[in-house]
Amino acid sequence: MKKITKPFSHLLFALMVFILGAGVLLAGYRCFYQAAYPLRYQEIVEENSLRSGVEEAVLYAVIRTESNFQPDAESSVGALGLMQITPDTLSWVRYRLGETGAAEPREVLLDPEQNIFYGSQTLALLLEEFGSLENALAAYHAGWGNVTRWLADSNYSPDGQNLTMIPFGDTRAYVNKVMETAETYRRLYHFL
Repeated sequence: MKKITKPFSHLLFALMVFILGAGVLLAGYRCFYQAAYPLRYQEIVEENSLRSGVEEAVLYAVIRTESNFQPDAESSVGALGLMQITPDTLSWVRYRLGETGAAEPREVLLDPEQNIFYGSQTLALLLEEFGSLENALAAYHAGWGNVTRWLADSNYSPDGQNLTMIPFGDTRAYVNKVMETAETYRRLYHFL
């Protein structure tokens, strides 16, 4: 048996230190991203993903983008809660679900469980209506009527089914951000 020479043992040691250091860096990187992209309200999100058919990663991405997981978030246009739903949108989704309810919209929308339920149902209805996630997210942000008009305009949708251009810059940025955030959630947590 040959004796390991000193230069080779130093090289082997350096390689082991490098591999160990890379492993520590990767673990730190993953921890950092998981802290920045948390799985808060996990049980509620999982349940509503199954119930609505909207992918968990998408629900987390919308929540993170809309409210950064703040259940009492309120926008300047009156959107409330985790998924930033307006009272008008709540009325629309309740109507579409065949619900009648006298509960105060503010109370409903500031409750995380109900907010995620109605937000996921809104996304499911928009996906059914508009056929693609990008179209549904544009409607979630800019409204059903705007997306319907854009799809009817060949400047924004040559085929009448897919938006190739979103005329509102803030909606375009919103759709891109949610899509990128959903992809980050998929990579971090291996959603299917």
